[in-house]
Amino acid sequence: MRRHALRLTGTLVVTGLCIAYLVWKIDLRRTLHILADANPYDLVLAFAINALSVWPMAMRWRWLLKARGIHERQRWLVRAYYTAYAAGQILPTSIGGDAMRIFETSRRHPGNGGPVAGTVLLERALGGAATLTLAAIGFVLAIGHYDVGPYLWVEGAFVLATIALGVALFSRRAARQLARTEPLLRRLRIDRPIRNAYLGIHAYRSNVRLLFAVFALTLVVQAVRVLSIWLAGRAVGVDLPPRPYYVMGPLLFLVMLVPFTINGLAVRETFFVSFLGQLGVEPSKAFATGFVFFLVTIALSLPGAAILAWEAIRRSGRTTQPRAGHG
Repeated sequence: MRRHALRLTGTLVVTGLCIAYLVWKIDLRRTLHILADANPYDLVLAFAINALSVWPMAMRWRWLLKARGIHERQRWLVRAYYTAYAAGQILPTSIGGDAMRIFETSRRHPGNGGPVAGTVLLERALGGAATLTLAAIGFVLAIGHYDVGPYLWVEGAFVLATIALGVALFSRRAARQLARTEPLLRRLRIDRPIRNAYLGIHAYRSNVRLLFAVFALTLVVQAVRVLSIWLAGRAVGVDLPPRPYYVMGPLLFLVMLVPFTINGLAVRETFFVSFLGQLGVEPSKAFATGFVFFLVTIALSLPGAAILAWEAIRRSGRTTQPRAGHG
């Protein structure tokens, strides 16, 4: 109970600080005018990029599941991604969507909760590695053109953290060191799920070809998805080429993984205002870019919400259907 209270307090503090920063920086009337004049064609194209990217993302997940002997249809995995996006709108960031995918898939494959969790967590780890690779490419592209100094240090820290995480997950020597944390995890009552997830990830250490294939596919998908952020900016009149977004986009993807607030409320917009402000974009347009990108993600959750509603109606119809009487 105390832990939940501390988490709620932390969420409220972070949200409050971000909202205060936004109120200080933006002109609300001008922002509303910018949003009203947003280009709908750019918005549709940004949505299409994100919607179509779900198919290859589900395909990489299918590869990971198949390697552990869990066979699932591509169509259902696409459905699971969309419902996870819907869950992510009311749960803390994309982590909530991952929990939804683990829960639903484990229920379809009883006794495979650990391997399923391992595939989702490995997918996230490889996704983070691909994101940081993309950030490094963006950094090279930005040299001599854009000054985003503080954020480059943040990206460097994430790179080091990813390397450390990779060693911890796949090194046998590191596994022996991590075993010492088991008494602490047991006291926190999270030893079993942590162990199952760790073993689920560690099982892939010898399958280098699969890991590289998933990493390469993720890198391509992330590179294309960055263009949806650029389109969100172009829709509200931000006159920047795609290049700086390849520095910004990976950081945004990483920020959205951390459960600061529900669905990244205010944190996402604060990031846009701060980052784009470094590039000379006025705060109102920067905020509008973040808000428009938020609308794109909301639109991406609508198919999942419709699927969940339809399935709930079907289940309700089956349970309330009257039984045939005996003559």
